[in-house]
Amino acid sequence: MAFTLTSQLEFAAAHRLRGYDGNCARLHGHNWKVEVSVSGSELNDVGMLMDFKEIKRRSKAVIDELDHFYLNDIPPFNEALNPTAENIAWFLFDRLSKDINNERISVASVKVWENDRNCATFTRD
Repeated sequence: MAFTLTSQLEFAAAHRLRGYDGNCARLHGHNWKVEVSVSGSELNDVGMLMDFKEIKRRSKAVIDELDHFYLNDIPPFNEALNPTAENIAWFLFDRLSKDINNERISVASVKVWENDRNCATFTRD
């Protein structure tokens, strides 16, 4: 038995994809939507896995590093790592896991939507 909690956040940022043959090689922006899911099987004494406010606070701290920036200027996207939806999902998952994961709770997935129709999800196997 496991519980999964999901919080949605948003940020706006520009990027361009290096080495891509198409329109996305040009500078453009998105209003990105991010879904952070945490999971665990043991609830606290209040009956919560984790307070939604805490998920949002911790997620917002990382997302604020990307909000209203040109992603290609920000590590790790300023070098060889393209700021694709896939790589942004991995980046957020990695950073949030270091902050949130403990013996009771872990980040289950991060989903990054670049528009209403297209998203990438990162989960650790």
